[in-house]
Amino acid sequence: MKLETPIAIADLFEAHLCVSDLDRSIRFYGEQLGLPLAHVVPARNVAFFWIGAPGKSMLGLWAEIAVAGSRAAHLAFQVELADLHAAPSRLGNAGIKPLDFAGALTEEPVVLAWMPAASVYFRDPDNNLLEFITMLPGPARPDLEVLPWSDWVRRTSVP
Repeated sequence: MKLETPIAIADLFEAHLCVSDLDRSIRFYGEQLGLPLAHVVPARNVAFFWIGAPGKSMLGLWAEIAVAGSRAAHLAFQVELADLHAAPSRLGNAGIKPLDFAGALTEEPVVLAWMPAASVYFRDPDNNLLEFITMLPGPARPDLEVLPWSDWVRRTSVP
């Protein structure tokens, strides 16, 4: 099935690469290429770099041990907030499972509070992880980690 109303993809927001040595790759992309380091999650062996201005585009680096046995790629597509909120039902109606950050079925976006950005995830037929993402206004709240949209609104008074 196809989406009854296509979600307008504005841009490629994020791409992820598997790397064999995360520390070496952080030095390469940060020090040698000059990309600004956005966020590191040592417990998950992942680092994120901004490409261009913060919030414009991002590169994720995952140590191979973080994605053991998987070579699936991850791409994030920038969309408008209204389309992001409609994405779970539109994806579901097209036979595509809308997922939250943990990979569970969802009916609403999740918020990555360290950015902050809202996202809905889904997989393609080859098991690649795809994401619709929208940067959110206001300050980052890394203390909130990842939470459902409804919790973000309740905790931050975002309309």
